[in-house]
Order: sequence, then C-alpha cells, then structure tokens
Amino acid sequence: MSKKQKKADAAPAASTAADLRLDLLMRLSDLPGVPGQEDAVRTLVLAELDGLVDEVRVDALGNVIARRAPRVKKGEVAERVMISAHMDEIGFLVRFIDDRGFVRVQALGGFDTRNLFARDVTVHARGGALPGIMTPGGKPVHIASPEERKKIPEVKEFFIDLGLSADEVRAQVRVGDMVTLDQTARQVGRLVCGKAMDDRASVFLLLETLRALRGQDLRHELIAVFSTQEEVGLRGAITAAYGVQPTVGIGLDVTLAVDTPGVAPDEAVTHVGQGIGIKVFDSSMISHRGLVDSFWDLAQERGIPAQLEVLALGGTDGAAIQRSREGVPTLTLSLPTRYIHTVVEAVHVDDLRAGVDLLVAYLR
Repeated sequence: MSKKQKKADAAPAASTAADLRLDLLMRLSDLPGVPGQEDAVRTLVLAELDGLVDEVRVDALGNVIARRAPRVKKGEVAERVMISAHMDEIGFLVRFIDDRGFVRVQALGGFDTRNLFARDVTVHARGGALPGIMTPGGKPVHIASPEERKKIPEVKEFFIDLGLSADEVRAQVRVGDMVTLDQTARQVGRLVCGKAMDDRASVFLLLETLRALRGQDLRHELIAVFSTQEEVGLRGAITAAYGVQPTVGIGLDVTLAVDTPGVAPDEAVTHVGQGIGIKVFDSSMISHRGLVDSFWDLAQERGIPAQLEVLALGGTDGAAIQRSREGVPTLTLSLPTRYIHTVVEAVHVDDLRAGVDLLVAYLR
C-alpha cells in the first residue's frame, strides 16, 4: 500500500452533519423519562438497536446493554470498552395533592428555579397524560412588594394546576406519577434545542456511532449502555459497570458551554461548535490521563475538532464506571451544551459529528 493510500485511509469521515439523523435526536428529546421511569426512551432505543449489535438485554434497573463483538487476530487481546449514556432527564414526581386539587412535586435532579416560573407541564397519570401549569405560590407582580418580587422560590413552593377539582385530581393522579416539562425540540441555526439534550444528545451520539460501525470490524469488544437514574446518583451505570466488568470506560454526557454574554471567558468551560469535549476533570472524577492523551492525539491526527474540558461541579456515568470493582481506566466525552437544565438545552451539530467521528476512530 502506498503512503498516499495509507494517508487517505486514515482520514476522518466527512465533517459535515448532513448524515446525522437529527429528527431522531429531536424525537428522543421530546420523550418523557424521569429517573426510574425511562420506559418510553428505552422502547425507542431498543427499536433503533435492531441490526446494529450482536446481542442486547435489559437489566434489573432498566439499563439497555448492547454488545458488539470484536474481530481480533490470533494472539491479540481486545479491550472490553463500556460506553454509557443516560436515558433519564431531570423532572418531578407527584408528592402531594392538597384539598383544592393543587399538586406538589418532588424534584428529580437539579433545577434552577428561576427557569420554572409559569411552565407548561404534563402529569403522566396511569389513565393518561394530563396537561398542567406549574408556577410557585405567591402574589403576581401587580400586588407583590419589591422584596417579594426579588424572592427566588424553592422547589417545594411550586404547585401544578390541572384545572380540575380536588376529587377529579385524586381520581386520576397518584403520588409517584411522573411530571415532565413541556417543550418541543427544534433546530435554531446550527443548534438543536430541547428539554432533554441532557442526556438524549449522548444517547443519540451512541446510536449514531453504532450505526456508523455497522458492517465494520472492531478492534475492541464494545458494550453500549443506555443507563437509567443518572440524574439522581449515577445509579444505573453503577450496576451496569459491575456486571459488564469493562477494561476501559467511556462516559458520554453534556457539559457546560457558557460561551454567552455575561460570563467571563475563563468560566465558559467549553464552546459550542468547536468540537467534542474531552473531560480532564469534574467533581466526580479525574479522567485517566493516558486515555485523555490518546483521545486528544487521535483527534489531532484525524483532524477531528476537540477541546479539553475542566468542569468545577458535576458528574457523569464515567465516574460510576471508573469506581467499579477494582477500578477501570475511564474518561468522559462531553457535548458542549448551552442552557443546561432548562427546556432549551442546545447542542451544535458539528460537535455531534465530531463525537461520532472520534468514537468510530477509536473503536475501529
């Protein structure tokens, strides 16, 4: 093989995002799925995995665990690479119904309550979905004092108005029913925005990686995990990693891209459109330095846009994999995302493409 041919073979896939199924990403974001109730997301993931993997199963916590076997030469040793992206989104559970039929909620995940005023929500009752309005208790601006207008409420002060009497609400709604924020995903320029890009964008990235690898030989055994209950303590990834026993771990998640007005450059963390993030540090893990260097060097060699990431506070499934059993060399690949933990979480199509390209380059 000529040097010219070798160089051509090493070139990355086209960097355009035209072949990404962004309609699937938006469908994933629109689906309801708070921690412990990821059923709708799991159903779509299982359907999308058909024909992409050698075997698939669902474990006791609801994790989807899919396997692709490697093709190695005699005497070669393949790593068992676990890649995990979580299916759940931040949301609420019904915790109380008062005598007037107003519903109080328990938060599942971290919310900035400044983003929760007067929100359309859906209460997913056993008999069917009920539309509702969520807002905090208190006075409207017309009759509130200056001090009351400045107050930032706690989650416990919010209630849901279903427009029904107390008897009608109690007949249809139970404590523990799922509540999700309403928002239809859409494209805004080169961004895709929706209520659950955290972490459906990474679920999408992992599915697109498996699709790109269809029919290709892998040099590592690949265990693709679509995990549950990440937003309440990485719970699905903890049990999945224990069972899978990977030799290498890769978490897939979003990270802050605060590259917007009002924030100093040194606090931006990442920038949208500048490539997939290779996490160096967050408050739950320090990525394995050898893996960080390997992925960074591979990105530079293949011309895949990438950026190094240090996040002061936050955690991903990577931390659960890293601490499994006797420990696993692990890093996290992060999608730069604006407006995290709001209903307009926004990812850039070029960063999605870069994430797929880098994972494919590593696994081939």
